[in-house]
This record gives sequence, structure tokens and C-alpha cells, in this order.
Amino acid sequence: MNPLQMIDGLPDYGRIKAADVLPALTAELARCRSQITKLLDQPEASFTNLVQPFETLQHRLARVFAPVAHLNSVTNSTELREAYNACLPLLAEYQAEVGQNLQLYKAYEKIQATEAEQLSDDQRKVLSFALRDFRLAGVHLNDHDKARYTQLMQELSTLQARFEENVLDATRAWSYHVTDSHELLGLPDHLIERARSAAVERQLDGWVFLLDYPNYQGVLTHADSQALRRAYYTAWSTRASDQSPESSQYDNSNIMSDILNKRLQLALLLGFKNYAELSLATKMAPSTQHVLKFLEELARNYLPGAKKEFDELQQYAGSPLNAWDVAYYSEKLSSERFQVSEERLRPWFPLPKVLGGLFEVARRLYGLRISEEPGISTWNSDVRYYSVKTALNTDVGGFYADFYSRENKRGGAWMGEITNRIQLSTHQALPIANLVCNFTPPAPNMPALLRHSDVVTLFHEFGHTLHHLMTQVDYPSLAGINGVPWDAVELPSQLMEEWAWQPSVLPLLSGHVETGDPLPTEELDNLLRSRTFQSGLAAVRQLEFALFDFKLHAEFDPGAIGEVARVLSEVRALVSVIPAPKFNRFAHSFSHIFAGGYAAGYYSYKWAEVLAADAFSAFEQSDIFDQPTAQKFLNEILSRGGSCDQMQAFIAFRGREPDIGSLLRKDGFAA
Repeated sequence: MNPLQMIDGLPDYGRIKAADVLPALTAELARCRSQITKLLDQPEASFTNLVQPFETLQHRLARVFAPVAHLNSVTNSTELREAYNACLPLLAEYQAEVGQNLQLYKAYEKIQATEAEQLSDDQRKVLSFALRDFRLAGVHLNDHDKARYTQLMQELSTLQARFEENVLDATRAWSYHVTDSHELLGLPDHLIERARSAAVERQLDGWVFLLDYPNYQGVLTHADSQALRRAYYTAWSTRASDQSPESSQYDNSNIMSDILNKRLQLALLLGFKNYAELSLATKMAPSTQHVLKFLEELARNYLPGAKKEFDELQQYAGSPLNAWDVAYYSEKLSSERFQVSEERLRPWFPLPKVLGGLFEVARRLYGLRISEEPGISTWNSDVRYYSVKTALNTDVGGFYADFYSRENKRGGAWMGEITNRIQLSTHQALPIANLVCNFTPPAPNMPALLRHSDVVTLFHEFGHTLHHLMTQVDYPSLAGINGVPWDAVELPSQLMEEWAWQPSVLPLLSGHVETGDPLPTEELDNLLRSRTFQSGLAAVRQLEFALFDFKLHAEFDPGAIGEVARVLSEVRALVSVIPAPKFNRFAHSFSHIFAGGYAAGYYSYKWAEVLAADAFSAFEQSDIFDQPTAQKFLNEILSRGGSCDQMQAFIAFRGREPDIGSLLRKDGFAA
């Protein structure tokens, strides 16, 4: 049997091949269509005999395709890419077909009208979200416009996949060959060793540096050679663009315009003025004006401090700074001011110790028992699988952990779903997640050593993982992160980051790789004092991304030339502090908005950061492991998925609406 169609239990990754992908999806889509026809042929539709079976159908389809999408991100190959891309138009066609099924829509409408009073809150929410999604899929459009909607969705799925492929290929195509050891001055030993190994693999003398994030971050932060820093900055900031030094064949310029144009057409087709309005139809924020006002208010608070921080850095360097110099001098200033260095602290954060501390935090907060399960089929020998149980040994679910950067793996860090929770008479399954990072791989006979910022990243993605695993919603369309507005989905992840900064938690996470000694008190204090260092610069950088994304989707004019560059230039004039060189093309690799789910939604990071800072202040008022507070957060937010109004859920937890002052205080700014 095709391993992708074996949906009970964990995926058998060792058996999945590219040749399995299209047959599995084709068969499952045919099964879905046949079952929908049977469901609609029933003499009288009800929540029990229509909605629940349909939830199961959609759950099965997601479970069949989830391993495919995941493998395409973490083990990208020509064969898998071709199979994955062949599936995208088929999926888009099916989802549009379902969303525009007027008979199905009317059946849902009738169930809502006749059964609402006898249904549970979760069941009513399933219906209301489904009806909303029918409308957003164009169920009321005429046949011509329905066909146009389907075509646009198919084209967008293909374009977005191509955008991500270009970023991956452009990143993989670039390398920097060093033969003069003087260019290596300042670099950490582990980066030099990786470059040496890469050179040996290519049968070259010297060192070969690849363009993955650990290398990029390490070079810009530590390389004494300005030429090396500039080469890396140039390669990274021009990936998949017309300015790319090595890979102009992967230029995303036209793809970006096509994506924006088709998103605008989609929004207009559905009766919205622009794609930003369409995006907000499923988010917490009430209007485009509200989002812009929110971002501009944050900018007013952060900009003066950010400018002061950059002026201070240039004074420290003794000259105006280029973009490729900022991280280097920031590291030196931070090291001098706080006597702390991320690189120097690596030996105190071996990954096994960090994981042990992270799992202990989860135990203290939510009573979870997390343990590695050997012998589970995975896609790479470095991947681990962890089971999650309650204190009473009840199964919660599990997650795969893929921690290290490697070739053919998408950059960044994320949590992805393999199986969502479903507890219905038609099917039962517990949630399974993928937790993916891109940390520097371990040296031979050594565990991976993390920077503290890597620790924070791990806590962030584990927060998403908890959101997926801890759900108590039985309907998959509302379980975990499903049905959660995109501007609220980052709340659990950003909240979880706070524990990585707590004085009582850091000793749980740290132990010297050779001696096991905890992080010395002086180093711990210095690390904590450095938390708000250049927080203004970090904030305005995120605001630049958020405003660029939102304005681009709110103002895009398909008839104008150079719209992406125009909007980016205007936004930078408003909030940017560090000058960007003319060749910078960061938008060409901005996968969050052009290939991911953050289109007209990148503001969600700052929106949820406000929620998270205010939520954590509830713990600070009692104790960071206070059981009643943790249980209240679990009950009101973490376990509820999309089954409730997110603002009302926050108010139920906090007793009031969120306060922006909590975030400003956390970052060292007066409200």
C-alpha cells in the first residue's frame, strides 16, 4: 500500500518516495469527491451526518499531504519538488471546488438555522467559520468568476512555490572560497571547521563558506575581514534577485509582481478593495487603518531610541557604518559593555542540556512528560521523535525535532502540523507536530552548541508546538492553530520565549559541555543585562518588514512600474535607521509574505508580541511557574484553538484588553 495513504499512526518516512506523492493525492482527492457526493445525497443533512464526516474528510486529506509538504521543505530534491509542484494545482482546484459548492454551503446554512440551539459552542463555531470560508471562496460568484477564482488560486500556489524554490536554489548556488587564512580572523572555530569540511568535500584547498544562516550570522557578527562581511551581506541580501552575484537565473522580481497582481485580482473578485482587506477578514485586527495606526504608534515609541542606539554604535566604531558592519560592531560593543558574548557562551548551552531544561519548564507549567522515542522512522538520521504525556501518563501527542542546518533544507525555523487532533465518531487521532530549526550542526563527538538566541528560537517554536499539542478541541478545523487568527497565532510562541530569559530557568538550560557546570552567576547576570541592548533597532527592523508587507498589499498598483521598490523605499524613509545599500533586495527572499502565510499579516509578530508581553506580566505578578496562572492560560487560550474569539479569550485570561505598555517596558522603553 502507498505509505502516504496509511494515515493511522506516524508517517513511515523511510518508505515514502517521490513516486508515491501524486498517486496518493489523486486517490485521496477522488475519495473526497465521492464522499461529498454521498453526503449531499442524504435525504436530510445534519451536523452529525454531514458536518462531522466532512471534518474527517478534510482531516484525512491534510494528513495524506502533510508529510509531502514537510519533506519538500527539509529534504528538497528534484524528484520530490516535481511531485510536490504537480500536486499544488490539484489541491487548489479541489479546495476551490469545495469552497464554491453551493449545495454544500446551503446545507451548512440550513444546519445553522435549524440546529444552532442544540449544538455546543465548538459546533456552532465550526459552522460559522465554514460559512465564512465558503463566502471567502466565492460561493456566491457566477460561474465565470468561480472559474477565475480557481484559476487564480492555482496560479498563486504555483508562483508561491516557485518563489521559495528560487530562494533555496539561489542560497545553495553561492559559496565563498577562502585560501588566505587572514580572512578567517575573528571567526569562531566551529565555522572555520565547517568551511574546511566543505572544502574537503569539494576537493579544494583552504575553506569554503556556504550561504546558510549559521554561516551568514557568524560571518557578519565575527569576521574581522570587512571584505568577507560585505561578500556575505551582498550574497544574502540579493538572493533570488536581479542583483545576485551568482544566481540571477533565480530572480524573483517578476514572480513577486505576478503574486501581488493575482492577490489583488482575487481580492477585487471577492468584493474587497485590496488584498490587505481580504487578509483581515480572518484576523483579529478590525481594519487596515487599525493595523497601520498600531504599527505607526509603535514606530513613534521606538524610533527615537533606535536612532540613539545607531548613533551610539557609529560613535563607538569611529566612522559611519555600512549595513555589513553593524552586527560586527554591535557584538564588540555588547561584549565590552556587558562582558558577554553569544559565541563565548556556546559551551554552556549544549543542545541536550537545553532540551532537558525546556522539557522541565513544560513539566512545571503544564505537567507534561516529554521523552525521546527510539526506532521511529524519520527523514534524516539527526531527526528525533518525542512523545508527550500528561502527569497521569495520558497520551497528548508527539513531535519530530529536526534541529540542524543542511543542504536541501529550507532556512529559518518553524512548527508544522503532521496530524491534527480529531476526536469524532468518524475518526480519532492525537496531534503530531514537526519542530524545525537551522542550528549549527554538531562537531564530531560533540553535541550541538547553541547561542542563547538559538535557545530563544527553540523556545519560540516549542510554544507553537504546545499550541498544536495541547488543544482540547475535537474538530480539526478549530484544533491547535487552526481557526486561530494569524495575528494571534504567535501569542503562545512569543510568550514561551520569556522563560528562556528568566534567572531561575537559565540554570536549568545551561551546563558546560565539558564540566557540566552551570552558567556562572556573573555571566548569567551579564546576559540578562544585555537583553534590551539595541532593542529599538530590532523593533524598527520588524516594523519595517510589517509596514512594507501591509502597505504593499494595501496599495499595490499593477499598472505602476517598480511598486515593490517604491513601497519599500517609502517605508524605509519612515522607520529605517540603518541605511540599506542600493543593491539590497531583501524582498526577493521574503518568503514569509511571498511564499508563506504572512501576506498582509507580518504585523502579526508585533501584534502578538504585545499580547505575549502583557500575558507574561500576569506570571510576573505571581510567579513564573504559578500553577493557577499557567492553568488559566492553558484553559483560556492554549487549549482552545480557534474555538473562541481571541480577544475575549485574552480578556478572560488577563481580565482586560492588552496593554501596549507591557511590551515597551520589556524592551526598556517608557510607555
